[in-house]
Amino acid sequence: MTASEQGGRLGEEFFTPGTSSFAEFLTAHRPDLLPTRKPFPDHVRAAPDRFPHGTTVLALAYRDGVLIAGDRRATMGNLIAQRDLEKVHPADDYTAVAFAGTVGLALDMVKLYQVELTHFEKIEGIPMTLNAKARRLAGMIRQNLGQAMQGLAVVPLLTGYDDSAPEGERGRIFSFDVAGGLYEKQDFHAEGSGSPYARGALKKLFRRGMSRREAALAALQALYDAADDDSATGGPDINRRIFPIVSVITEDGFERLAEPETEELSREMVAQRRTRPDGPNATP
Repeated sequence: MTASEQGGRLGEEFFTPGTSSFAEFLTAHRPDLLPTRKPFPDHVRAAPDRFPHGTTVLALAYRDGVLIAGDRRATMGNLIAQRDLEKVHPADDYTAVAFAGTVGLALDMVKLYQVELTHFEKIEGIPMTLNAKARRLAGMIRQNLGQAMQGLAVVPLLTGYDDSAPEGERGRIFSFDVAGGLYEKQDFHAEGSGSPYARGALKKLFRRGMSRREAALAALQALYDAADDDSATGGPDINRRIFPIVSVITEDGFERLAEPETEELSREMVAQRRTRPDGPNATP
């Protein structure tokens, strides 16, 4: 029974000691609110062109922490469903998550994950470790396996600043598969339909100890290469002034680069592409 059904009073479940996981609390008491519940019978599969899908997101470690970025396009089959989708979100002060896959489910999963981390900290009195945050997100993805098998997959990319790690290795990157498999990536990684091209670009552009500006330009170059070869990935839209989202996490916490800064870097990168359409060569 809900609080409104009891005249505004909370039910007993809210006062019963239990798990520090908000997702597990919902599973026990209100499973209908979970984004991982199956929307179709087992024999039904979603039509791939009926639901918006987000595409390319990437992350790379740099001198001060870790950078995470994503293009803005969502597609439904051969149609552009949205041009200004936000695929990069803070999970807490020192963690960020980006996603590729079914947009509606991904946004709900991100919101649930944000609440999950806040709920744990309020119940336990301390924040989760970064490893625990990665495992908790892997568990949420595993709960979505039924929907993934029906064609509604969500593939997140998790980054965080870990002050317990050695100096120079505090920016960490985690990737996942649709079954909840967890993999820590070194230096850089990308997910989504344009990820093979983004990873290829980062492979030639990445170097250890990059400044924030250098890392941001490398990310924008990689997203440009992804958009150049993958129609589902959107490049910088100069006319509409829609540019990729670029965020960083350092010892000072999560920061989304201001739009004027992202626009300036995007215009600089596009100007360079006029003379070098295939992008810069690998740095020695």
